[in-house]
Amino acid sequence: MLKTVYLSIFTTLLLGLSGLVHSESQTPEERGLEIALKVREANDGFIGETSDMQMVLIDAYGVETVREMSGMTLEVTGDGDRSLMTFQSPADVQGTKMLTWSRREGSDDQWLYLPALRRVRRISSSNRMSSFMGSEFSFEDLGSQEVERYDFKYLKDAEIEDEAVYVVERRPKDRSGYSKMIMYISKEKLSPLRVEYFDRREEMLKIATFRNFKQYQIEKTGKSTWRSNEIHMLNIQNEKQSLFRWNDRKLGQELRERDFTQQALN
Repeated sequence: MLKTVYLSIFTTLLLGLSGLVHSESQTPEERGLEIALKVREANDGFIGETSDMQMVLIDAYGVETVREMSGMTLEVTGDGDRSLMTFQSPADVQGTKMLTWSRREGSDDQWLYLPALRRVRRISSSNRMSSFMGSEFSFEDLGSQEVERYDFKYLKDAEIEDEAVYVVERRPKDRSGYSKMIMYISKEKLSPLRVEYFDRREEMLKIATFRNFKQYQIEKTGKSTWRSNEIHMLNIQNEKQSLFRWNDRKLGQELRERDFTQQALN
């Protein structure tokens, strides 16, 4: 019995030292990429997602504007996902649709359907940093977050509200409205709890805080994954805020590719 305890302790120490040696043998860039790939693996395999959504705009004086939406996301094997958001209310935005085809390589494809004009507008790469429907979220924020689009660098371990996190710097490889993002990634959930966005002058522009996490079970694959059901975006330069909220969120949904085409926008 005593021998077994000694062996157990020895094995635990050996595994711990092995992990330590592995971590110390990596460069900060290698460690950052490793963490980013773990996050992707943890969040892949959801198949499809549907939800009711709410976007709240809060001006510098605290006045709120609420918009109701529905959302769908289709997981695409080997490439970025496809998503469609449809505004339900108020009347001035009702029927507006946003379609995104995110890419692992090359530029994302994004289209905005404007019912008042009865036309589909393609979002050019030069407009990706523009505000999405008057919010503090940009079209770029709603586009590809694929690992291949960024360079990563592990900075340190830390805690946010008693939750252990990795602090990782992410820099876009291609043209972007951001010079970098600092991500605080939950070690348990393998999902960001906070992201700090820096403008091209390396000055902090916005802070996204991820809240109301829920663990979802994907019956078809037997996988579980965490999702934040509220994102608060604070623009520290103009003091405006925006919220995205998800309700009745369902993962593991079988969706049709034809519902994520330009033809489906009209």
